[in-house]
Amino acid sequence: MPSPKRSVLIAAGLAALATGLSGAQLAAGAAAVPAQAPAPGPGVRGVVLAVHGGAGSLPRGSLTPEQEKAYRDGLTRALRTGYELIKDGKPALDAVEKAVNVLEDDPNFNAGKGAVFNTDAEHELDASLMNGKDRRSGAVAGVHHTKNPISLARLVMEKSPHVFMAGEGADDFALRNGVPFTPQDYFWTQRRWDQLMAAKGNPPAAASGAKAERSEAGGTVGAIALDGDRNVAAATSTGGLTNKQAGRVGDSPVIGAGTYADNRTVAVSCTGTGEVFIRGVAAHDISALMEYARMPVTKAAATVVNQKIPALGATGGAIALDARGTLAAPHSTKGIINGYVTRDGEITTRLYDDETPPE
Repeated sequence: MPSPKRSVLIAAGLAALATGLSGAQLAAGAAAVPAQAPAPGPGVRGVVLAVHGGAGSLPRGSLTPEQEKAYRDGLTRALRTGYELIKDGKPALDAVEKAVNVLEDDPNFNAGKGAVFNTDAEHELDASLMNGKDRRSGAVAGVHHTKNPISLARLVMEKSPHVFMAGEGADDFALRNGVPFTPQDYFWTQRRWDQLMAAKGNPPAAASGAKAERSEAGGTVGAIALDGDRNVAAATSTGGLTNKQAGRVGDSPVIGAGTYADNRTVAVSCTGTGEVFIRGVAAHDISALMEYARMPVTKAAATVVNQKIPALGATGGAIALDARGTLAAPHSTKGIINGYVTRDGEITTRLYDDETPPE
């Protein structure tokens, strides 16, 4: 008969083995939420899809009624498009791709049709997406002739052995896979041209450009989703910064910086000063705080966006959705353009600074 001390050791070993088996099951996708997951904190509950249109400042009175309607309609179309897919049993990855497609086609946002100009008066587009079930990812940067960069990022994930393609090679890959060639003229909008001229010091454009920039409306876009199988996914797409150096790449196409998804923790899409979000590995850091420090999504996202990113000298925001359907939308800017849809199909859009309180 084993001694009391040996019995204790055996019991401890069996407990450790049981814990290890549970961890292995989680890694294999047997459960969407890790064992002993933290209790949910504040935030919006019951969310299946959320989108954002950039962090910044949009005070009440800064938009005409027509402009406000255009922004809310764009967010609503994106949310409805993604929600219909989830309701029909489609995967979260489909939902985030198609929701972002809607925003890429909307000239009010800085992605696709409404993308900003770089210093050479060209459009260079970046995008990435990630599947939380298996953490497969796809990304493109500096593409010039692809209407919907987020869909090209998915092609990279599914039709190549790679994760990340850039520039001419990415555009060539698109053509080889049947994506129509899109001329640069397609992306042009008067608003973005005026912003470029203002950034370059053109006096007539500076007045209108400065007025447009005060609201900082219509930035990087992103989507996060939770499907019926409790899989999460994330997607982010952008035209970058007005008057950016040709070849500059921000965080939006960088997996772990601007985009991240893991069924065990969270789906995240970020927006803000890309260089700092890269340095802070912001999206993955939110996931890591949830996994290792057992923080709820609201606390983890707020810690990164409101503490870690400002400590590195910048501001921004994020939308983050855990496997329970709890949404966090922290921002160290005055506001963040965003919206969400709940399981029952109720859609909410939030434009103005006072509609999304800091977390």
